[in-house]
Amino acid sequence: MGNIILSYTGEQFPEPLFKIAQWLSDHAQQVYSSLSLHTPSPPTNIASDLDWRVSGSWYGGPPIQVQPSYPGIPRDGLTEAEIMKEETECGKYYGQYKKAHLTGGLMILWCTRSIGLGFHIMPKAEGRNDVFSAIYTHWPVTPKIIVYDFAYQLAPYCLIREPGYFGQTRFVVDEFHASDHTKCSRASHAGFVMQYDPQLQAINTSAIEVGNSGASKIRKSVSYMTQRHAIQYIKVYMDIMNHSRTIYLEKKRK
Repeated sequence: MGNIILSYTGEQFPEPLFKIAQWLSDHAQQVYSSLSLHTPSPPTNIASDLDWRVSGSWYGGPPIQVQPSYPGIPRDGLTEAEIMKEETECGKYYGQYKKAHLTGGLMILWCTRSIGLGFHIMPKAEGRNDVFSAIYTHWPVTPKIIVYDFAYQLAPYCLIREPGYFGQTRFVVDEFHASDHTKCSRASHAGFVMQYDPQLQAINTSAIEVGNSGASKIRKSVSYMTQRHAIQYIKVYMDIMNHSRTIYLEKKRK
């Protein structure tokens, strides 16, 4: 659709194009309305004062809301390693976990300037729910853009469960991983979306890779620690990384 609109730059749009745009708008509204009818089960209360050294989850403060369950969604709660590739269409990323029998690890959320916003320990292999739950339980307003190397499947995962919360969010695959998603729509590729959205052009979609490359330096050290010591070590290391990154950005601005 974007290519069609650009081909008429400086010219008057034909009448059929308006009808197609209207149909797309109506169809999107129907889908959103049907999603809004989905009613999740009431969430289970959790201890908001649980020490992050015990929970292994730190996002600057306690959760502002808890994640409900979704009994109406088939196979909800399963990790991607437990789901067949055909069911997720894009098996590029999570298929690796299933073949290698990889366990959990560390999930870190980064801003576009490679500042760590928080982290949590994953007991199982990484899945879409790690991103969904971290954002939903700690952000009062969802980010306008979420960059993730499995964004093609993260988008429907989030919109099916909480359409009102994620309704205004755009999900894109960073430029570094986009070339590996040969079976995914280009509409989710950051490089493609940048051609039509000037706001996205100002975003460093590779910030996550910069941040993760720094965090990978403590991987071996953490593997020899107890869980409680590892969590505290990660927190201290992230504080140092964020402080150093902030100083660098301040100097760069001057």
